[in-house]
Amino acid sequence: MNIHTYEKAWLVASMVLIVGFIATITYGAVGPGIAMIDDDGGSIDPDQINDDERFSDPGVTHLGGNRYEVAVVAQAWSYNPSEIEIPANSEVTFYVTSRDVTHSFTVVGTNVNTMVVPGQVSQMTVEFDETGEYGILCNEYCGEFHHTMEGKLNVVPEDEFDLTELSVEAPDEVEAGNETTITATVSDGMQTDLETTVSLEIGEQTYERDVTVAGAGSESVEFAVDTAELETGDNDWTVTVDDHEETGTLTVGNETSGGDGDA
Repeated sequence: MNIHTYEKAWLVASMVLIVGFIATITYGAVGPGIAMIDDDGGSIDPDQINDDERFSDPGVTHLGGNRYEVAVVAQAWSYNPSEIEIPANSEVTFYVTSRDVTHSFTVVGTNVNTMVVPGQVSQMTVEFDETGEYGILCNEYCGEFHHTMEGKLNVVPEDEFDLTELSVEAPDEVEAGNETTITATVSDGMQTDLETTVSLEIGEQTYERDVTVAGAGSESVEFAVDTAELETGDNDWTVTVDDHEETGTLTVGNETSGGDGDA
């Protein structure tokens, strides 16, 4: 059978397009490093989410090396956490569940797009090689304010990322002439040890303490403050660790009306 030259050309072009479509879909499914969703995430009672070790305090956890996991709780009409920060050149496994109705967890510009069903945990692993900002949207209608349900994923340079947390316990009020204590607790969310300096500024005084925090651990530093070196009345204080800061006020008076209490 004789096939016209133009027909041959169209047949070849059609085959090229078909192969191209198949290659594009295949790459879109597996090329960026995304794992297909399965039942490995397990199940969870939506009424017991607050008691679950993973979802009671959702967020980013360092697993070691360049591996991280992120726990996310979806509910009408928000994500918890609403903003996620991870470092570039990382492999991230998302675990997402719903507290109420069916939602979705979609990271715009990536292949992260999964239904989030109450009672189930959606799991997917993705590689993020470059820095950037991605929106997180719900593509499953979930009620009146469905259109407002959104979040953000920030991929930052590796040297700008840390999981350090700072908390401070300090009295509100103290009697003049007495010594008091301000306690700073530094938590290290990375699996590697953290060596840093904790500083306290209060009145005209500055205190500094070097501290080493074990990976995935915490360390408390106590600053003994002599109120004789402070002015009577309100004295603002600031505790700083790297880029983290906590502030408060210590009132020095002749009498304490309510005793020492935690801020």
